[in-house]
Amino acid sequence: MAARVDPNPKAHSSRLVELRHVHSEDLDSMLDEEVAAWRNLLDWDFGKSADLVRHFVDMRALNGFALLDGEEVAGYAYYVLEEHKGLVGDLFVREAVRSPENENLLVESVLRAIMSERQVNRVESQLMMAHPARRSLPLPRCLASFERNFMMLDFERASLGPARGGPAAGGRVYLEKWSEHHQEPAAQLIASAYLGHVDSQINDQYRSVPGARRFLFNIVQYPGCGAFFKPASCTAFDRLTGRMAGISLTSLVMPHCGHITQICVAPWARGVGVGYELLRQSLGALSAEGCRKTSLTVTASNREAIKLYEDVGFVTIRKFFAYVWEGF
Repeated sequence: MAARVDPNPKAHSSRLVELRHVHSEDLDSMLDEEVAAWRNLLDWDFGKSADLVRHFVDMRALNGFALLDGEEVAGYAYYVLEEHKGLVGDLFVREAVRSPENENLLVESVLRAIMSERQVNRVESQLMMAHPARRSLPLPRCLASFERNFMMLDFERASLGPARGGPAAGGRVYLEKWSEHHQEPAAQLIASAYLGHVDSQINDQYRSVPGARRFLFNIVQYPGCGAFFKPASCTAFDRLTGRMAGISLTSLVMPHCGHITQICVAPWARGVGVGYELLRQSLGALSAEGCRKTSLTVTASNREAIKLYEDVGFVTIRKFFAYVWEGF
């Protein structure tokens, strides 16, 4: 290894190197612990994401930092740049040296690197494995934080009744399985559904149709939210106008566990059971696939959505935070 930075007194014996100066085998023990943490805490196979980290590290193509404890890599954080913003892709510190100081050392180093890019004016992150408690973070004057829930449904305790009343149940809205030709109307739907919504403050891809296109491409093509599972993904349409009324997209994160990657309903179609029916159809297809559990994430302030999920049987098993830095 090379290019170490001077030790930070707040991080005790920890120090950083750029990820471009380490090899994938240097990360193996740390990544193995992270894979185990995702599996044990969230029923989530992080293995494919860890393999991508190894691949790009060996290509010298991953921007970020490794945290050293003595001569061993004990943590890391990486980032990607996307037009005007930076995304903190992941942050993990091994349990033996996990502390707010060490996590903040990584966060601040990544932030400083991102903010040195002239075109960047925003940084987003959702750090699932960071310590979930509220705490002081670097650059607080630029920071907005949003509490989020990781919720899990055990199908043995699910409460999935028949379609609820209203036009959705009466035949005004019909459902179709997801198809690639649905991507463009789905992007338009996402942009309208999240207009003024708290989630558009967390992820600015929700604010425009081009951004929603990128969002859809990422969840279908990349393993960050699991392997996209088309058979349990569905769309809802208004029978009279043909307009898309809602979508529910799913993935498989373990052989026995699904994940709802996106569920949203057009503003004009809310309050008539469309969201419930989309969720019911996706969960039924995941159960038929052999899934014993299904997870999803939701912003804690979105009480209406949380009530829907709790009514079905989802319970919150982990809290985490989405962070956005702007105005730096």
